[in-house]
Parts: sequence; C-alpha cells; structure tokens
Amino acid sequence: MNDSIASSLLPGLALALWLLAPAAGAQDIYKCPQAGGGVAYTDRPCTDGKGQLLHQADDSEVIDRYLRLGQDDLARKYAHARHLDALYEERVAAYRQAQEDAAQRRYDEALAAQQREDAAHQQAQLDQDAERGQLQAENEALRQQNDQYREALSQPVDDYAPLYWGAPAPPYRDHPRHDGDRGHRWTPPRPPTYQPCTQLAGGRVQC
Repeated sequence: MNDSIASSLLPGLALALWLLAPAAGAQDIYKCPQAGGGVAYTDRPCTDGKGQLLHQADDSEVIDRYLRLGQDDLARKYAHARHLDALYEERVAAYRQAQEDAAQRRYDEALAAQQREDAAHQQAQLDQDAERGQLQAENEALRQQNDQYREALSQPVDDYAPLYWGAPAPPYRDHPRHDGDRGHRWTPPRPPTYQPCTQLAGGRVQC
C-alpha cells in the first residue's frame, strides 16, 4: 500500500477507532507520527510527545469500564481520587439498572419461550384428544352397524312357501293294544306330515 492510499484511509480509520472506543472500553486514542511519514494509532501517549489526542476517555467511561470488568474497588478509588464520588454513585446506579434490565429481558425471553412450549404441548394434547375422540366415534358407529347386522340375521325369514296337510304318512307298526273295557285292537291316529309348496311368480303357490 503506497503512502497516498494510506493517507486517504487513515482519517476513516481514526474515526472508526473513536466510535469503537466506548465499546472496547474507556480508552484514549492518540495519533502518533512514525519514521518515514507513517502514522500509528494507539491508546497510549506518543513517545516523543508530538502526537495528537483524538479521543480522551471521560471519567464516566473509565468508571463504567471498571464496573463492567467487575472491578468496583478500582472504580471507587478512581472516583474518590478525583472527588467524583457523586459521579461514581450515579454510574453504579446506572450499571445496576442496566444489569436488572438485562436480567429482566432474559427472564421475559425465557418465560415467553416456556409459554410457547407449553402452548405447543397443550395444542398437541388437544389434537391427540380430538383424534382419539374421532376414532372412538368411528368405532362406535361400526359397533352399532355390526349389532344391527346381527339383529337382522337373527330375524325369521317371512318369504317362504307355505306347507299343507295331506302328505302320505310314514309306515306305522301296529302293536296290539287292548282297551281294558272293550277288548278290541287300538290303532293310533295317523300323524300329520308337511308337504312343501313352491312359490310362483305373482304371489301364487303350487303344492
């Protein structure tokens, strides 16, 4: 990279460092000339004292940095040495409020995630109950149809051909039996027999 390109990029780099300084921590930014015409940016004063201070961290940034690093004692000592006890208390209160806000956000996010999970579980349970109810209704309908079918099969059939009297009786063996009073042979009556008939078209019957 030649000097002209470097010179054109340095102001933008310095601005970027200045903007990032609060996020990186309370830091001073110095622009220090180097041998050969180069320029270096650092958080420490230039060695020859010819540098330029681009950004100077204020007391609030320094105290906030100590608090973020968990170095409360150093923050208190820094503020007390400069008679900035009120500023220290203010920054501590702001830091604690920020911590509480962050904790509240994490709690709200966790609660919302749990509620979404519970709602999804409840919806899945409702879907399972609905599916189970539908299957039970279908099974009940099939059971009723089966009962109706069984009942229909158990009913007698009415469209059969009638029977009539008069078919020849089977042979009957006569056994001599005597009446106690009259002394003659007794013959039992001829048992009736059924003769099947044929059902014809038009409701007629042929026997």
